[in-house]
Amino acid sequence: MERIEEFFKDLNAVRPEIVIEPGRSIAGEAGITLYRIGTVKDIKGIRKYVSVDGGMTDNIRPALYQAKYEGVVANKAEEPRIDVVTVCGKCCESGDILIRDSKIAVPERGDIFAIFSTGAYGYTMASNYNKNPLPATVLVREGKSEVIVKRQTYDHMTANEVIPESLK
Repeated sequence: MERIEEFFKDLNAVRPEIVIEPGRSIAGEAGITLYRIGTVKDIKGIRKYVSVDGGMTDNIRPALYQAKYEGVVANKAEEPRIDVVTVCGKCCESGDILIRDSKIAVPERGDIFAIFSTGAYGYTMASNYNKNPLPATVLVREGKSEVIVKRQTYDHMTANEVIPESLK
């Protein structure tokens, strides 16, 4: 603020109101997205893909503007990170990449993968792309967990859809 004050004083101008919105710097760090690992596909000499049960429907940021994230196989967090993988979602073969070329513990189907710092925009930017229901949101505080947004069901997702009489 001192530098800003000095700048406007040197200009002999009235300083405009300054508003600071911390947003992502606080909310981003407050969220972790958990996925269940599905297929692990190793294309020798090219890339090892680890698919998860979510993706661009619950975190569009990597596809939209190449946001970078870090993650860990949560149930193997203490194991050595020796496998270089690309974590991908289930929606799109080209744009649904959550993390590219990251070192993690050796992943297996059924493991839980955690992506850090997803609290700022995951839920607010989530979509039903390819008719995928939205996941639940859980608040964890002082060792206790509570659902704060219920998992969306297909019935919830399609509740406003109507089949015209002419198509019945």
